[in-house]
Amino acid sequence: MSKLSTAAVIIIASGFLFTACKKDKSSGSEKANTSASSGTALSSEDSLKYLMYHTMQTTYVKGGRDKSTSLPTYYWYSQVPSIDPLSSSYANADVLLARMASYPKDASGNSLDRYSFLDRTGALSSALQDGISEFGQKISATGDYGMEVSYASDGTKTYLYVLYADKNAPAYTQGGLTRGDEITAINGDTNIAYDGANGTNTAKVINAIYSSTSVTLKVTKANGTSQTVTLNAASYNINPVLFDTVFTVNSQKVGYFVFYTFPSTYNSSGVATTTKTVLDALFTKFQSQGINNLIVDLRYNGGGSVTTAEYLDSVIAPATAQKKVMYYYKYNDKLTANLNNTGLASSVLFPSTTGGLGLNNVFFITSKSTASASELTLNNLKPYMNVKTVGDTTYGKPVGFITFTISNYDSTGKENYLADLYAINFATENANHVGAYYSGIAPDQAASDYINVPWGYADHDDHLSQIFSYLKNGAFSRTAASARVATTGNTLRSAVKASIASPKFNGMVDFRLGKKVR
Repeated sequence: MSKLSTAAVIIIASGFLFTACKKDKSSGSEKANTSASSGTALSSEDSLKYLMYHTMQTTYVKGGRDKSTSLPTYYWYSQVPSIDPLSSSYANADVLLARMASYPKDASGNSLDRYSFLDRTGALSSALQDGISEFGQKISATGDYGMEVSYASDGTKTYLYVLYADKNAPAYTQGGLTRGDEITAINGDTNIAYDGANGTNTAKVINAIYSSTSVTLKVTKANGTSQTVTLNAASYNINPVLFDTVFTVNSQKVGYFVFYTFPSTYNSSGVATTTKTVLDALFTKFQSQGINNLIVDLRYNGGGSVTTAEYLDSVIAPATAQKKVMYYYKYNDKLTANLNNTGLASSVLFPSTTGGLGLNNVFFITSKSTASASELTLNNLKPYMNVKTVGDTTYGKPVGFITFTISNYDSTGKENYLADLYAINFATENANHVGAYYSGIAPDQAASDYINVPWGYADHDDHLSQIFSYLKNGAFSRTAASARVATTGNTLRSAVKASIASPKFNGMVDFRLGKKVR
């Protein structure tokens, strides 16, 4: 991970020094005015604003103040006008970043940067690189429950359901909660009906599930039984595989697994994470059972580390992809012209071990929540095999981050961590140079997400029903799931989209580039 830092003297990891800027007392205009002045210390917030701006717009070298080097890291730096980062117009670095991110537009005038942000806790790096919770930036510092919830509707009323729970998290280990469990009361309060995305009830649910350290839930299980569970937030090793099984469809073995996030396969110390251990075991099982087809369920997966996307692609792709381009990086023009000097990579290749499964087809289950590293994974495979997507159009994030950690130092040299900067640094394209899917990737077949249906219930899961129809008949079918439900008398409850926003990270990070950049 790249590290930049600032104080009265600003230092970066390579050991270069330069003096801090004196804040322009009359600033407020968009014109930069940051003359150097030794001996004038910046506040922590001004230091963060200053270094964030210069890292994105000027250069990451020597903390952004190397006048001989022009290596801005922001992918859209050329669309951002000159700004005084120390202007009083920007109350804090988040406001400044939002202003900078508002400038990049496509040819039609649509905003391109829905993604850049600051993480002031460092929790995201811990979750994505080391595979240790927290879930996201809303979660308490003591940990989280490791689950997501959503409202669903049967057409007449709404219900609150558990979308999923990590197998290592309190929701599962303490409460036994899983997909399809209906929450009927929170801390004894049954007044939790959906009243809009900004409603009082909805806010109450969000705070209890995503911002508390202890919660008591009354739950109706999928089998109709009721129970009351108390959960205490905790930290845990993330297990990104929520469910897996092998189906038999017309004598074909079909592997299926649900993957909800992309923690790195190796942590910051180079040691294999729980994610790699779990995936190794999963694909060993799939290979031993001789699967012919694979279903990867990414309906709630907002992305994460690109190394995990590369792992999945290497396992899934056919042998014909060996040593060929998996994907290309695209940087801004100045970084592209200086790749050899920066240490940045231009592409990633499939390894020589690719092709062990020998699959006929791979199906991806997608939704509006499927983003970034998830989209990268399926896009990389399209030039090499039959890829089909079922569900909804994906989020649309063909760009990623190189993390810059920003700190300042006091007069004794003690480091004061300020934030991790996640500002878009690169885009990706597959081997056929297909990318730029900012509006998302449309599915080959639309499907409804019935969130009262437990994982693996193929008779009632619209996605699985249609995939099975494709495997049987060579075409998707919208009738299979609804017909089976009609005969069993079950009621399908569709997710109320965007009723509760996910707290998870949405994006993709290449931690290797952060280590290589020089």
